[in-house]
Formats: sequence, C-alpha cells, structure tokens
Amino acid sequence: MLAALLLALLLANTGCRTTASQRALAADDELEQRVEAHAHFAAGVVHELAEDTPAALKEFYLAAEADPEDAELLLEVSGRLIEGRQFAQALDVLTWATELPEADGMAFVRLGFVYAQLGQNAKSIQANQLAVQRLPGYLPARHNLYLNFVQARQPERALAVLDEAAAQPGTDLEYLVNLAELYSNCGRQFPELQARVRPKAIAVLDRAAALRPSAGPLQFKLAENFNLLGATNQAAKWYLEILEHGEPGVPLRDILRAKLADIFLRGEDRLRAEEQLAAIVRDNPANAGAHYFLGALAFEGKRWEEAITSFRQALLYDPGFEQAYFDLASAQIAAGKSADGVVTLELLRKQKPASFASEYLLGTAYHEQKKFAEALTHLKTAETIAHASETNRLNTSLYFQLGATCEQMGDRAAAEAYFEKSLALAPDNAEALNYLGFMWAEQGRNLPRARELIEHALKLEPDNDAFLDSMGWVLFKSGDAGGAVEYLLKAVAKLEQPDATVYDHLGDAYAALKQMDKAREAWAKSVSIETSEAVRKKLDSVKP
Repeated sequence: MLAALLLALLLANTGCRTTASQRALAADDELEQRVEAHAHFAAGVVHELAEDTPAALKEFYLAAEADPEDAELLLEVSGRLIEGRQFAQALDVLTWATELPEADGMAFVRLGFVYAQLGQNAKSIQANQLAVQRLPGYLPARHNLYLNFVQARQPERALAVLDEAAAQPGTDLEYLVNLAELYSNCGRQFPELQARVRPKAIAVLDRAAALRPSAGPLQFKLAENFNLLGATNQAAKWYLEILEHGEPGVPLRDILRAKLADIFLRGEDRLRAEEQLAAIVRDNPANAGAHYFLGALAFEGKRWEEAITSFRQALLYDPGFEQAYFDLASAQIAAGKSADGVVTLELLRKQKPASFASEYLLGTAYHEQKKFAEALTHLKTAETIAHASETNRLNTSLYFQLGATCEQMGDRAAAEAYFEKSLALAPDNAEALNYLGFMWAEQGRNLPRARELIEHALKLEPDNDAFLDSMGWVLFKSGDAGGAVEYLLKAVAKLEQPDATVYDHLGDAYAALKQMDKAREAWAKSVSIETSEAVRKKLDSVKP
C-alpha cells in the first residue's frame, strides 16, 4: 500500500515536470514566431522606405507566414498586399485570418474583395455575406456584396442588399448619403429598376437631411445626390444652405451658384437664375460663362440691349467663344442694329473659317439692311455648306429666308420654290404660309390657295396684324372688298406701331366700296407714316 502510494506520487511529480516543460517550450516557440514575424515586418518597412515594393511585400508575407495566429498582424499585412495587388498572397493571409476563433469582420470584408479580384464570385459572395453578418452597420461590406450581384447581373439580389442596408437602424449621415449613391448606381446598372430605385434613393437622402448636416463635404454631397436624382427643390435648398451659412471659397461659390442657376432655369424660374448668375459676375467679373448665360436670358426676354452687353462681356473675357459671336450678332439684328451684327460676324470670320451659322446670320443681317444681293450670296453659301456637311440645317427657316430674299429681289419664281420647300418641311410655319399667300395675292394669282395658306396662318396666330392684313388683301384681290375691310380694320386694331401698308390696303378697300372719305382718310394716314408716291397719287386723285 505504501509502495503503491509512493509510486503514484513519483508518477504525479514526473507528470508535473513534463507539463511545465511543454508549456515552456510552447512559450518559447510562440515567442520565437513573434520575434521572427516582427523581424520580417521590420524588414518590410525598411524596404518600403527604400521604395523597393517587391522586396517589402515579400517580407510582409513572410511576417504573416511566421505568425499566422496574430490577427492584428494578418490584417495589417493583408492591407499592404491588397494595395500592392498581390491578391494570391493576400488570399493566403486572409484565409489564415478568417480561420482564427472570433475572426475580425474586416478580414471577411477583405477576403470577399480578394476573391472578387481573383474572379471567384461565388466565394466572394460567401465571404461578403459573413462580413455583413459580423459588421451589419459597416456599409463597405454591403457595398462589396452589392457589387457581387451587379457583376453576376442579378438585379433583384443587388437591390435586396441595398434595401437591407436601408433597413439597418442607427445609421449616420455618411452611411445614408453613400447608400443613396449606391441606389443611384443600381438604377444606372439596371435601367429596368430605375422607377423603383429613384424613390428609395430620395427617401434615404431625406433621412440624411433630417440629421441636419453641418456645412462641409457631406452637405455638398447630399445636395449633389438630390440634384442627380432630379429632386431639384431639395438640391436647391442645400446648395443655398451652403452658400448662406457655410463659408465656401470662390471656386465652390461659383459652382454652387452655377448649379442653382441651372436648377432655376430647368424650373423656368428665370428671375432667380439671373440672380445667381449676376452674383457670379459680381464676385468674378471675368467669368465668361456667367455673362453668356445672362445674355441668353436677356435674349429670351427680348431685352436686346442687355443681351448685347452681356454677350460682349463674355467675348471680352473669352475672345474665342464662338457661340457668343453668333448670339451677339442675333441680338444686334433683333435690336435693329444689323450693321453691328455684320461687324461682329466679320470679326469671327477672321478667326474661324466660314460656317453655316456665320453665313446664315450674315445673310439675315444684310437682308435687314435691304442689301438683298449680299444677303442672297451669304444665304446660298450657307445652303451649300449645309448640303456638304450639315444637312440638318436644310430646314424651314433657311428656305424661308432664301424665299423672302429672292422675293425682295423680284425673283418670284425662285421665291415660290423656296417657300414651298419651307412648307414641305414645316407645314405649320406661319410666316412662310403668310408670305407665300400674300405674294400670290399681290400678283393676283393662285388666289384660292393663297387664301387657304393665309387662313391656316391665322389659325396658328389669330391676332397677328400682318396675317390679318394679308387676309384682307387676298379678299380684296378676290373681289370681296367688304370682307377685306373687316379684316383690315382688325389688323389696324392689332398694330403695335402704325403701318403704312395696312392703311394703304384699307384705303383701296374703301375706294372699291365707293366710300371715298374713308379711303382718303386711310391713304392720308399711310403717307403720314411713310412717304409713297403711289399712295400720294391715289390720295390726290380723290377730291375732298
């Protein structure tokens, strides 16, 4: 019994010594691994500082291989390997990291990314799903999973990832803004989802806006995303918030105002658009683009002098701004300054070869000056250019202008052909309908069709004084003086400025009705507006 007890004690003591020895050996091995790993890592850093990237990455990998149970080291090394695009080695390191007990969720995020880079999408999906489970509030994990399904062309699964991300509680501003961008991306990747995706993206942005972001990059990003999604009212609110309560530098301030001007223009709020553009040129007078758009708005509002001033400012700061030359010339022609328009276009012709636009506008400008031969030369050159390279320019406006110029030169056959071309391209071109109808009425030919054309023009523009005059004249030429007087009196009532031709026609119609006092009164009015020997003779032939 005593011997047995002694043997048991001896065996027990022996066992204790063996276990302690093993522990010591294990500790030594662990320390040796750690020392080796640190040595390799330090060597990698040295190579990195020397900009020897291949040698550095090799040492970093050896560091991870030496101590594959150091989770922190494995993450550090994997990041460097991924940055160096050593995906096969990164896969080894991340496999070791994800096999550790309580593996870090970030290791799964990186593993999913590496699998995707290696073209192993199924394994990437598995890794990213585990990453999402471990880091549910970490949007990059869901982003990577979303990209897996985009790459696999699985729209519903891709959208489901984003919807799950949107349902995550406790999300912050950055998370929500970035998620909205992913929704927008989903709509671009899968157009068939666009109608479903847009309201989801806007709802996420509304949640972000409710967090009242302070001025800074995220506030600007919020506004940008609203704008890209077409939620222009919300976008304008946040752009204005940055302008009024932030402290944007000059470049950003101009960008914000330009974006606001664009939003207001799209919403047809011309006044607020002009306010933003005026603020740009006030702070930055050399901004040619802002001057140009101010000119365009003034042109649209028929404020010709303002348009001319703004277009000139645009050209002052950007002399090569070709479109500004065209628009300046157009404004000058519209303002009755066609000679200035010619000067503007000739300045452009010194810089650029002849183009359709420059030749067409020169033709228009010379027409306004009644220099019809020069006008026709430039208009025909414009037509030639259009035939050669810009066939879309062979439109109703070009042929109308050619027709009007030929008519003024007395070539009525050519004018008729051009007007017919103009109407073939645009049957509702009221100006062409009226001009051709009136030309035939003047000649006393094709009167039934002339009347049809003018009636069509009047249906399009019933209050147009010129069209009412034409209708009166075609009725007069058709022998209906009473009907002519009715339309000519309507034309007189609609005149913004007295017109000698309308009163001359009215005098002729009254004379045909033997109402000579009224005829004399109308002719007298005509010659008081514009001297005409023909009308004076008619007036003198009627005794008071």
